[in-house]
Amino acid sequence: MTFVRLGGVAHHVAVDGAGPVCVLSAGLGMSWFDWDPVVELLAPRRTVVRFDRPGHGLSQAATAPPTLAGEADRIAALLDALGLPGPATAVGHSIAGFHAEAFARLHPGRAAGLVLLDSSVEEHPRPSRWAGAARPLGAVLAAAGLPAALGPATRRLAVRHDPAPPALLRRVYRTSRVLRGTLLENARYGAVAAELLALREARPLPPGLPVTVLAAPDGSARWERRQRALARRLGARYEAAEPSGHLVMLDAPDAVARAILETPRLREP
Repeated sequence: MTFVRLGGVAHHVAVDGAGPVCVLSAGLGMSWFDWDPVVELLAPRRTVVRFDRPGHGLSQAATAPPTLAGEADRIAALLDALGLPGPATAVGHSIAGFHAEAFARLHPGRAAGLVLLDSSVEEHPRPSRWAGAARPLGAVLAAAGLPAALGPATRRLAVRHDPAPPALLRRVYRTSRVLRGTLLENARYGAVAAELLALREARPLPPGLPVTVLAAPDGSARWERRQRALARRLGARYEAAEPSGHLVMLDAPDAVARAILETPRLREP
């Protein structure tokens, strides 16, 4: 277990394996251990970096609301702190797909590839009206004891056949820190999505960057259309992980590992 201090906040980080670097960032409310099935497949051939964003997993609470550029810079700063300055494949799941794509656009010399796992897609994002209420709401819910009472149960409802040990779930999800971090990140979702649309106009992806969109349509034709549209917009290879739900790293870890291992091969000579 490793903690790296970035911007005054202690970030929980796990590094496994050896070889070219890939950095894994999970979706809203998820933790480092949700990547365990994928890491087992990647570690023999990759240096795998996974981390908890502020207010997630074991990382300290966020000191400021998240921004798109801030999350992209966080990935770069984390790799610097670990002594891994060379190019890395950025892997983002759900909302973290925004962050991974922004990393590739804002730090083009450091991106070896981009893999978006059932990434969030917002064609017409709007900032949330309750963004300013996230902190006070979190404080009220924490004071009422909701994280300790309902945190692990809420996690079990969200994750089908959760493989994480119950003791680990209690350690993470009984904390008010994770509740507050999730509320704050969710409240900023629309604003961060809007920042990405603006960034796409201003900062192109690096020429020849291999990009893969691995979607989990799970029977939704509309979601599949949106994921295919995302792939077209990014000039990416599209693949469907079927059968799989949104938590594709848990439902189809072999498909995720394959997408990561194959992505660098897509780069044109």
